[in-house]
Amino acid sequence: MNELTIKDPADLLSFIGHTLGFWPKESLVCITLDNNKVGATLRIDLPRQPGHELPYARTVSSYLTSDTTATSIVFAVYTTTHCEPGQPKPHAATIAALTGVLAENGITIRDGIFVSNDTYSPYDSEPGQDISLPISTTEYSQVNAEFIYRGSTIEPTNKIMLPAPTQEAAKSIAVEERLHTISTQHPDDAAQEASQLWTRMLESKDFPTDEDCASLIASFQFPHIRDRLMADIPGIDEPPQHILFAQTNTPPKWSRIEWAQQLLLHAYTRTSPQHAAPILTTIGYINWWQGRGSKAHQYMQLALDTDPGYRFARLSDQMLGAGIIAGWNTNKDTAYKTQLDMP
Repeated sequence: MNELTIKDPADLLSFIGHTLGFWPKESLVCITLDNNKVGATLRIDLPRQPGHELPYARTVSSYLTSDTTATSIVFAVYTTTHCEPGQPKPHAATIAALTGVLAENGITIRDGIFVSNDTYSPYDSEPGQDISLPISTTEYSQVNAEFIYRGSTIEPTNKIMLPAPTQEAAKSIAVEERLHTISTQHPDDAAQEASQLWTRMLESKDFPTDEDCASLIASFQFPHIRDRLMADIPGIDEPPQHILFAQTNTPPKWSRIEWAQQLLLHAYTRTSPQHAAPILTTIGYINWWQGRGSKAHQYMQLALDTDPGYRFARLSDQMLGAGIIAGWNTNKDTAYKTQLDMP
């Protein structure tokens, strides 16, 4: 594939949309640069209240400086807040704080864009100066055309849409029967059997049978088996605790992780609400590995909707709320498309 060249703001906004996979709302998006080479892309919600600009800037800086090669950034502020005539741009205090914090770390801000519902303009334009362009012009950018040619699309929002479960009652009975069988096995034997089944699924190009789905769903209900199966996903031969927290020396096999997510979504359609929480939480955890914090949070919330007492989902969501980044995403050589999306 040809390398992409970002020449103007329309190209930059197209790059952001396709890299994230959706149009951000009430967000700050930053892209790190090493000379003229693009590094990591970070999306984070804008601060909701004034007075928190400096802590917010420090949080953003901590994410951006995880790209140790970054020397500068470009940013885009997406907001529905209107620019008042003669007044600074919305969130000017936040950008000022971020400029100072980044400077302390040897990183400069090269450029910024202000994006409203329908238009975009330079963030540093003079108050009252109107040099905005319609968002629709991004459709004709060279970068947008190249991404579309590669099969990429931009969704209107980041909200996840789960496929509808099928034949819940019958599938629930099959899972319960398998749960009973697993509970009679020695824990190590049950984990080994589940791991072998899961590995065959991950190495196959076809979706599993309903019977195998029932076995997989049942296995995920046991925490010690669930952790073993999650550690199997990235295809890395390192200690499971290092894999789960993305702290491995070996880069993960991202195509295998993507396939695992598809398999789990397929399994979700063949389960019932009482068995769905471990599956949804694992999908959320995969999104955390991929740097998709806001999507990971949504999956954790969906898991808690089905089972408010599911501890793994609650603890994982607390980890997300603390702003903890998966270790793979602190290294551009192991990060998933060098993208971070934090709530």
